[in-house]
Amino acid sequence: MQNIGAYGVELQDRFDSLDAVDLATGETFTLDAARCGFGYRDSVFKHASGLGLAGKAVITAVRFALPKAWRPELGYLDLQRRTADTGIARPDARQVFEWVCAIRRAKLPDPRVLGNAGSFFKNPTVTPEQCADIIARDPNVVHYPMPDGSVKLAAGWLIDACGWKGKSVGNAAVYEKQALVLVNRGGAEHPATGGEVMTLARAIQTSVYERFGILLQPEPVVV
Repeated sequence: MQNIGAYGVELQDRFDSLDAVDLATGETFTLDAARCGFGYRDSVFKHASGLGLAGKAVITAVRFALPKAWRPELGYLDLQRRTADTGIARPDARQVFEWVCAIRRAKLPDPRVLGNAGSFFKNPTVTPEQCADIIARDPNVVHYPMPDGSVKLAAGWLIDACGWKGKSVGNAAVYEKQALVLVNRGGAEHPATGGEVMTLARAIQTSVYERFGILLQPEPVVV
């Protein structure tokens, strides 16, 4: 629905087509990748206006196109570091799988132990000029040039730079190992409320905007 992605690959990179049901007519229809309007964590299923299909259809099947000749996608920075640290320039599928699992364990909480909302904010994209302005003030900002000429900034780094890592509002908190993740410190007995989560999220947005002039956008759909 939102063009999920991780470790250098997005759903749109392997997507072929989907089937869905029109909730108004009950009729089925098929969309290819172009008609899904994929973008960064975005698609026609996240918008209600115009040609958007949010609340208007239910996806019933998805088809993927996987290359027969497998090759590793190693563009993600942490995977590049693994190849450099291990000296394995041509890892096989099992090796990449183990690296990704290790990276996730190091950065993200185990939901069976610590409830969390996952990666809460999208990584913002800015113009090269905006990025240069931020680099002039904060040379260590984590950024990635994009094929369209824009620059993607690491939202987790921006949040951490504003001092939010480990801080909380009630029982909602910023994970101490990854500032992009919001967690439930109260456990099952005293869980964080929706109000606490959103208050924390808005406070983070305000801090990042005041320091960098960038308004972070939440990734989860709030209902």
